[in-house]
Amino acid sequence: MQDENGKNIEEVKLEMIHEEFHNGISAARKFNPSVTFYGSTKLSEGHPYYEKVRNLTYRISKELGYAILSGGGPGMMEASNRGAYEAGGKSVGLTIKLPNEQVTNPYVTDEIPFNFFFTRQSSMSYATEVCVFCPGGFGTMNELFEVLTLEQTNKIDKIPVILYGSDFWNPINETIKKVLLEKYGVIKEEDMNLYMIKDNDDEILEIIKNSKRRTGEDSFK
Repeated sequence: MQDENGKNIEEVKLEMIHEEFHNGISAARKFNPSVTFYGSTKLSEGHPYYEKVRNLTYRISKELGYAILSGGGPGMMEASNRGAYEAGGKSVGLTIKLPNEQVTNPYVTDEIPFNFFFTRQSSMSYATEVCVFCPGGFGTMNELFEVLTLEQTNKIDKIPVILYGSDFWNPINETIKKVLLEKYGVIKEEDMNLYMIKDNDDEILEIIKNSKRRTGEDSFK
C-alpha cells in the first residue's frame, strides 16, 4: 500500500520508528542524571498520591538536582512534572500522540514528542538512574513489567525500580509472590528483588542519591 506521495506505507512507518528511536534517545540522554516517573492519568490534583508525588519530585529536584522525566500527561505525570517545575528544575515530558488527544501538562519545561509507545518507553528508561512507579492502571503495569522483564533477562543494566505506595502495591506484590512464584514457579525467588516497595521519601532520596550514574551505553544489551 502506498501513501499519497507514492511511498510504501510500511517503509514510511519504519523510517518514522528509526527516526523516533534516534531522536528520542538522543534527547533523553541530555537530561542526566534523571528519575523517571510512571503512573495513572486519572489521579488528579487533590488526590493524596498526586500531592505525595508532587512533594517527592520537588525534593528530588531541589535537593539532588536530578531531572524528572514522565509521559508529560495529566495525573501522576503532571504531579511529578509539577514538583520539579516548582523546584526550578528540569521537568521533561516524553509525550505521545493519541486518537483522543492527550494534553501536555503545563509543568513540562522540555517536551520530547512520540508517535509510538514502544519508542517512547525505550527512551524513558534508556539512561535514567531510577524508575518510580506510582499507582496506575494497565498502561502503568505494562511499563512496569516491561522494565522488569528487561532487567530479568539482563537486556538492560539493573537500576532501582521503586513502587511508590505500599497500600497500592502490596496486594499486587502478594499476587506475584503467591501465584507467579509459589503456585506456578514461573519466576525465581531472586526476581522478587528486581523492585522495592517504598513509602518513605527520605529512603527514596537516599536510594536515588546512591544510584549508579548511567549514560545509556549499558542499555539494551
